[in-house]
Amino acid sequence: MTDRDPDPTRADYRRFQTISTRWMDNDVYGHVNNVQYYSYFDTAVNQYLIEEGGLDYLNGATVGLVVETGCSYRRPIAFPDVVETGIRVARIGTSSVTYEVGIFKRGEDAVCAFGRFVHVYVDRASNRPVAIPERARAAMEAILSA
Repeated sequence: MTDRDPDPTRADYRRFQTISTRWMDNDVYGHVNNVQYYSYFDTAVNQYLIEEGGLDYLNGATVGLVVETGCSYRRPIAFPDVVETGIRVARIGTSSVTYEVGIFKRGEDAVCAFGRFVHVYVDRASNRPVAIPERARAAMEAILSA
């Protein structure tokens, strides 16, 4: 994604998670503060991995660490909006995966914000990179963008 690419639309994403905004998400300007979008990214990706990828965040031998994020903002959202967070996978490597995430107001096609989110899988004990677990990889491949 670059600034020259057209903004993504709802149709560009493979999976959606619904997230309710909270009163505390708004800032003094009356809209959701920029840092909250990263929380929405994290929630959507990890919810998908829990449901489809076998993520055991408490006891799993491997964990995905966030090593890079970025976000472009297009339209504001504010409490009490309900957002639909679209996710897709842009790239899968041996130990890393790049997700692309879009934030939409419920039922709308125009993206409010979009970004990227990179996980590197590491061994929980040693903190050294390891191959992405097979079940997680299969879940990632299921939402790989064309």
